[in-house]
Amino acid sequence: MIENEFAPQADDYQRVEQAIRFLEANFHRHPSLDEIADSVHLSKYHFQRLFKRWAGISPTQFLHFLTLEYAKERLQESQSILDAALDAGLSGPGRLHDLFVTFEATTPGEYKMLGAGLQITYGIHDTPFGKCLLATTARGICALHFVQSSDTPAALQPLTDHWPQASLVEDRIQTQPLVKQIFGPASTGQSRPFHLLLKGTNFQVQVWQALMTIPPGAMVSYQDVAIYMDRPTAARAVAGAVARNPIAYLIPCHRVISRTGNAHRYRWGTARKKAMLGWEAGQRIQKEMSDTG
Repeated sequence: MIENEFAPQADDYQRVEQAIRFLEANFHRHPSLDEIADSVHLSKYHFQRLFKRWAGISPTQFLHFLTLEYAKERLQESQSILDAALDAGLSGPGRLHDLFVTFEATTPGEYKMLGAGLQITYGIHDTPFGKCLLATTARGICALHFVQSSDTPAALQPLTDHWPQASLVEDRIQTQPLVKQIFGPASTGQSRPFHLLLKGTNFQVQVWQALMTIPPGAMVSYQDVAIYMDRPTAARAVAGAVARNPIAYLIPCHRVISRTGNAHRYRWGTARKKAMLGWEAGQRIQKEMSDTG
């Protein structure tokens, strides 16, 4: 039997997303915590327990991390964050805490073949941010998509669109350990390396590579990424490449927001993007408290 350790977090996430959607629909009247809790059919007490369990912080703290003011504060740090990444060099692996991410891009010839001759193994799994479809090859992970349900044909469609000639094999036993490595807590001092296989235009791959330099808890704008790539007028093209990111979380496109501080344009839903940003901000605060404690 395949271990389903993230099922409780995935269930909690559904209520978190529901609460965020309620906030999006009612932001103009600033609903109280009791109202937000009621919108997901929980008492204020159980709503607080939910957030402590899922994000490690109170709902009040979490909601603060979703405000425009907080996003603008993070954007003020973005230039120094990207400058530090530039100093480190683009050739090194991306890092998300203890996650080390390297990649290779398909060759122009392979790109044109649309995955012919490639075997892709996939599985649908629970994560702290809902269900995901993870797909991997002998050369590395080629897709990580968040999905709405376990409806396999619907979940597979973006993968088959991207690799139409590939041979797809479902094997959750093979993909489960990867999901556990990506989303589970790491052992102290132990790094988790991942290799990705990317299929995209040269520009798209360069954008995805740039995204891998953005640390957890940080937020940058599309314009920041364009400047970082020495393409200051290409913010719109950057946004297009971000929207086509095939590997969620490991390529953290959710950390790119608009210059106004709005978190939108996420391939897997605005509410999920906000949830991930709030969750990462909570992890950042907890880490800072642990380091100083």
